[in-house]
Amino acid sequence: MGAEVAQRPLFIQFAREPVAGAVKTRLLPALTPEQACDLHSELVLWTSRTLCAAAVAEVELSVAGNVLHPLFRECQDLGVAAVRPQSSGCLGTRMYRALQSGLQCSQKVLLVGSDCPQIDKQYLLAALAALDECEVVLGPAADGGYVLIGVRELYWRWFEGIAWGSDSVYGATLARLDETATSWQALSVLRDIDRPEDLPLWRSVAAGGP
Repeated sequence: MGAEVAQRPLFIQFAREPVAGAVKTRLLPALTPEQACDLHSELVLWTSRTLCAAAVAEVELSVAGNVLHPLFRECQDLGVAAVRPQSSGCLGTRMYRALQSGLQCSQKVLLVGSDCPQIDKQYLLAALAALDECEVVLGPAADGGYVLIGVRELYWRWFEGIAWGSDSVYGATLARLDETATSWQALSVLRDIDRPEDLPLWRSVAAGGP
């Protein structure tokens, strides 16, 4: 049984507690704080539904804030196996520790945010397939970050000193992968829903269903 668990991939979804005025703030004032918070919740549910419906990995939710918020119970109703608190520290520290924990029970771990509704089953399968050939896979974001990171190995250096939230995240991460002589592959570029100009994309994707 232990070997079977180790061979099954793990998806970790990062999410924040929905608090009006504290989430999706870059969408203000195009949206009110309440509307932005509602959109945040919709994206969290969309991502959980996509990850669970893929039916190729265990899905865990890693939460910044109150893990008992009703939103995360809805995620569990969709199939999320566990809701865990994120560690303290900057985003890079929290990502590193989540991946480190995941690798203790799975040989392949994918960490995704809750901001990219373009991620679908085919994208997730491509990420897992890439990890058969290399140690790291990245899903680049159009804004210069990344929407997904998948790992079979892990170094703190990949997350150290990154200007999170900037357009240099992806490039800086590639430089650190080269520093540690890590083999990696990149998937196709996708867009996060972060700014007012991203709202038409969300409406288009949402209209088509997950």
